[in-house]
Amino acid sequence: MKHRNAIASLAAILVLSACATVPPESRQLATNFNAMQPTSGLAKEMSMEEAARIRAGLVEELAASQGKPVGYKAGLTNPAVQKRFGHNSPVRGVLLEKMLLEDGAEVPAKFGAVPVFEADLVVVVKDEGINQAKTPADVMKHVASIRPFIELPDLVTAKEQPITGAVLNAINSGARLGVLGKPIAPTPDMVDMLGKMMVVMRDQDGKELAKAPGVAILGHPLNAVIWLAQDVARSGGRLRAGDILSLGSFSAPMPPKPGMKVTVTYEGLPGNPSVSVRFK
Repeated sequence: MKHRNAIASLAAILVLSACATVPPESRQLATNFNAMQPTSGLAKEMSMEEAARIRAGLVEELAASQGKPVGYKAGLTNPAVQKRFGHNSPVRGVLLEKMLLEDGAEVPAKFGAVPVFEADLVVVVKDEGINQAKTPADVMKHVASIRPFIELPDLVTAKEQPITGAVLNAINSGARLGVLGKPIAPTPDMVDMLGKMMVVMRDQDGKELAKAPGVAILGHPLNAVIWLAQDVARSGGRLRAGDILSLGSFSAPMPPKPGMKVTVTYEGLPGNPSVSVRFK
């Protein structure tokens, strides 16, 4: 009995210790994420290091409802979006398994506290050689597939909360949901295609909502993979085979409306692939 009580006491201490390592901001963000309520009170002047600790705690808290980490997202990879948020470098988020939906998914227009949608693109990692890639051509050698992607971020911040690069980092770069198109097999000549493609977003009536060249993301979409590998390495990690990497937004964030269908087409890639989502 004494032995059993000792184990129970140790377990309780470990649980309390684990809880103590999660910043209170992380727990509040997770509570608000699950309740789809805006967050305020995040320090405008927080450092990127403190933001990273809050992000790590948030991901740990969300894993219970959103599943295990399956990859990363790069945010603020578009100069226009960087300008909007006053931060001149990307930020990183973690993707969890239940965040990812398949092409044609139907989701509520109010899918988050501050829901928006963006034209994005996903790379699936083939092997760990991607961590040494220095150029887009290097990256392509270690890519299992490329997938069209509509990201559905949640800015999860109240109107009075200033949004800085650090705040975006703390809120896990707004990761909430995303819709994946069919995998595209990589080829060496696709490096050039990705830079020259035109990413076009249209609504259910065919009206153009946004249009941007491949180079809108860091001069080439695969540069976002290089940045992610380097940023993960700075935290002591590595990209792994099977990791899903969201490269960032080709378009400015837009709010969804009920009854709206959004399709993103990648004109210039083989077959002009597309991906769609419908908001109810």
